[in-house]
Amino acid sequence: MKMAKAIRRQAATAERVAANTADTFVADQMKSLAQALSQAEIIKKNKKKKEK
Repeated sequence: MKMAKAIRRQAATAERVAANTADTFVADQMKSLAQALSQAEIIKKNKKKKEK
C-alpha cells in the first residue's frame, strides 16, 4: 500500500474512533491525530511539487 493511501486510511480510522468514543479526552486526541495525519499528507504533496 502506498504511503498516501495509508495516511488517509489512518486519518479516517482516527475520525471514526473519535466519533464513536464516549470519553471526550480520547475523542479529542483522536481528532487531533486525524488532523495531524491529514496535514502530513498535504506537506508531503507540497514537497513533491517543489521537487518537480
